[in-house]
Parts: sequence; structure tokens; C-alpha cells
Amino acid sequence: MVAVRVYVEGGGASRRAQEPLREGFSKLFDKVLGGRARPKVIACGSRKEAFDDFKRALKSHPDALCILLVDSEEPVKSGASTWDHVSRRERDQWTRPDGVRDEQLHLMVQAMEAWLVADAEALAAYYKQGFRKDALPRQQNVELVAKKDLYEALARATRDAKTKGKYAKSHGFELIGLVDPSKVRAASAHAARFFDTLVDHTAAGPP
Repeated sequence: MVAVRVYVEGGGASRRAQEPLREGFSKLFDKVLGGRARPKVIACGSRKEAFDDFKRALKSHPDALCILLVDSEEPVKSGASTWDHVSRRERDQWTRPDGVRDEQLHLMVQAMEAWLVADAEALAAYYKQGFRKDALPRQQNVELVAKKDLYEALARATRDAKTKGKYAKSHGFELIGLVDPSKVRAASAHAARFFDTLVDHTAAGPP
């Protein structure tokens, strides 16, 4: 097995600002992988910075499996590959680097918040008093919920939350490490594909 490096969109412009997102995804991967080897998580800031960091990593870490994880920002057309999506999307128009495989690009559809609303119980435990679970999307396939609707639903659900207050992006960085990956997997085919890729390319630990 080769080393796995995951380049994640988000976290802010500085390493200090990016640390909570890196920690959150590291905790999520702990649950996904159990006793298997952990990938290195690199929070990259903006979407463009994530793609640029990924392309640089292909050259600087040629012996590792470098994976890019970004929001899809909008619905992914049926039958389209992840690389098809980012090449056709007007605000991306990304070209797949030479030699890069399909499994090296994964999407949070349509945003990371889709993975959060897949586990209403984790959100309720985090926000505690005043959290309105009934304000979350009822769509079982979270990939069908538009990015704008995800943010609006989280704002409504947390409007009266006493402990943490209204949803903020910084909350999402913590929450991604608290959600149950089995619930995320069940609600998002792209999440399931991503988790399967991690499992397939990480070595099992000692018995």
C-alpha cells in the first residue's frame, strides 16, 4: 500500500485557520478506517488553491496516492465522472492532469454541509437546547439538496440554539469529525465512493 494524501477544499487562508478542518476530517477518517493506516489530510483554503496544491503534490509526492476532495457546488449530471463535472463546470473548467485516475478526485455533493445534515442526531447532540431537527431537509438523498438550501436549512435549525448559536462554517469543521460515516454513506453515493477509495488504498493494521 502507498501513502495516501487527501487535499481538501476549505479551512481559510492560513495554516492556523485550516487546522480545525484538518482535525475534523482526520477524526472522520478515523471512524471510516478503523484500525487501518490513516491518510494525511491537507486543508487547502479556496477551491482553486486545493486544485493547485493537488497538482503540485502529484510532482512532489510521486510515490503517494494524492486525492482531491472538493464541493461539487451544483448537481452532478447522471453518468458524469467527477473529472467530467469539473471540466464542464463553467467556473472550474479544470483539466485532468496526465496520468491521474478517476479515483483521485472526489466530490462533496453539493457541499460539505450535505454530509452534516445526513446525521441529524450528531447535529442535535452538538447544538443541544434550541436545535430544531424538523428544520433539516427531509430528502434522504442529500446530494439532491441545493447548496443554498443546505445553508438555509442549517440556519433555521440552529436559529434558537442556546449552546453554540447559529450555524457557522467553523461549526462545520468540528461537526465533520462528529458525524456517523455510515449515515453519510447511506445518504450520499459520492461519499460512499470516497470512503471505499480510502479503504481500498489504506493498509490494515495489526490483528
